[in-house]
Amino acid sequence: MSEDKKTLTVNGQVVEIAGERNLLELIRKTGINLPTFCYHSDLSIYGACRLCLVDVEGRGIMASCSTAPEAGMIVQTNTEEIRQMRKINIELLLANHNRECPTCTRSSDCSLQDLARQLGVDTIRFKKREKMAPLDMSSPSIVRDPNKCILCGDCVRMCSEVQGIGAIDFTHRGSKAEVAPAFSKELGKVECVNCGQCAQVCPTGALTAKSERENVWQALSDPNKTVVAQVAPAVRVALGEYFKMEPGQDVTGKMATALRKLGFDEVYDTCFAADMTILEEANELLGRLKEGKNLPLYTSCCPGWVKFVETYYPELLDNVSSCKSPQQMFGATAKKVLPAQLKVDRKDLVVVSIMPCTAKKFEAKLDKFKTDGTPDVDHVITTRELGRMIHAQGIVFNELEPSALDMPMGFYTGAGVIFGASGGVMEAALRYAAGVLDGVDGGKLEFAAVRGFEGIKEAAVTVGGTELKVAVVQGLANTKKLIEAIKAGEKEYHFIEVMACPGGCIAGGGQPFLDKRNKEANKQKRAKGIYTSDRTLQLHNSGDNHFVELCYQKNFEGGVGGHDAHHCLHTKYEDRSDILSSSSND
Repeated sequence: MSEDKKTLTVNGQVVEIAGERNLLELIRKTGINLPTFCYHSDLSIYGACRLCLVDVEGRGIMASCSTAPEAGMIVQTNTEEIRQMRKINIELLLANHNRECPTCTRSSDCSLQDLARQLGVDTIRFKKREKMAPLDMSSPSIVRDPNKCILCGDCVRMCSEVQGIGAIDFTHRGSKAEVAPAFSKELGKVECVNCGQCAQVCPTGALTAKSERENVWQALSDPNKTVVAQVAPAVRVALGEYFKMEPGQDVTGKMATALRKLGFDEVYDTCFAADMTILEEANELLGRLKEGKNLPLYTSCCPGWVKFVETYYPELLDNVSSCKSPQQMFGATAKKVLPAQLKVDRKDLVVVSIMPCTAKKFEAKLDKFKTDGTPDVDHVITTRELGRMIHAQGIVFNELEPSALDMPMGFYTGAGVIFGASGGVMEAALRYAAGVLDGVDGGKLEFAAVRGFEGIKEAAVTVGGTELKVAVVQGLANTKKLIEAIKAGEKEYHFIEVMACPGGCIAGGGQPFLDKRNKEANKQKRAKGIYTSDRTLQLHNSGDNHFVELCYQKNFEGGVGGHDAHHCLHTKYEDRSDILSSSSND
């Protein structure tokens, strides 16, 4: 080993220091998985849970997550003293925790359970908390259960650092400390955008997606209802993880079979509506470019982003595409088209969305997405909720034979599929625009510059002889940076894709939980599955979806961008900025 290499010793093993931020990362490199609640590589180092303790010779016991590695250190990770301290810490957490584990949505997938088992905690020597706090059910997307919170701070840092919102934070002190919205307001009455990233990182079920499974079961059990499903693009590459399959594996066929076994009458794909979205949105972009008005154009597919801009930047609402999201575009089209096709009354048609996203629950319940008092999308369940429903019915998912989706709204192009990954909406729009303006086969084009997990991606693309400056942004804190740079005159774009969740829908708040150690690798696998699905389909340009073309011909007079389409497939936005002043004044 060369002399310039720095090393330290972990449990007698010499380990090279290779740029690790802290001892925890270096120790994990040796194959030792130190327990931790509060450590996430994409969040700031917090050191609250006191589980990743190590003994450094000459310095004593310290948290490995907040200790930088130094040459010559001699580190022990599993002394008797450390083992006892970890066990006591877990016991204290359990004593202050609602231990009705069998009824918890995180049961069998709970970090607290796993660590208690790993550390051999079989008795709790401390009293239970004396009084249970009420559940916060005010949000249509997220349930907050203070009785399960262990004060690890993961949700606080996610909301503040990655999303730039800070809808929840630590309140009070000592034994009364809790994580809650400001002034102990309900979550549904503050500036939460319903993205669900807090629930993604919560290790114990203190924050969970609000379930609509029972509503779906009731609809499936009603002989007078015809229940149809629409499945979002990102679901197909993540649902398999619920059943211990490899991340990124496309399980569309198995999922279709499972949904029919659950009792769904028809199984469709939101990608059909994603293709419709591209036709409407790309034409909207071309119109704005021609007129030179309300640029840049921002995408409108992500309801977390839409609520964010309504709350923080209402002055930009004219720049947001008026297109409904693919979920709502599908719901509106389904309720318009399917009653005659399936020979049912509109009131007896139930549309269930299966989404990677918790913000879709909020979106579907907005009054503006109702027709004659009934919603275009009746219920929204997450990928995790679908997994639980399949499991509850005793369906052995891994052994299912795949089956096809139902026509015509089960037909889609690869452009619709890539909506599931950050940059996918942008790439799909560019493929279509290239086909329209350059007369080329847009389906053969790939735009690698807008792919990937960078927070902000930029590209200049020449389409129809015009250079389009485009940007793709993921995570709302990054979105704030981009908007402020535009307002300051530092950046200029024509078209911007925004996704609230880092990585896009593949890492949405309703997806199977990402393991901390393999988080980035598994996100990459999901994204790879999305693009592999695109490549294996026959069509890759939304403009080539002939079933979408037929749908316009039969149901939307005036075609793409026409009066009927605008009435059914477009929407308006509202200024929600008053919630910021009410939050601070109440």
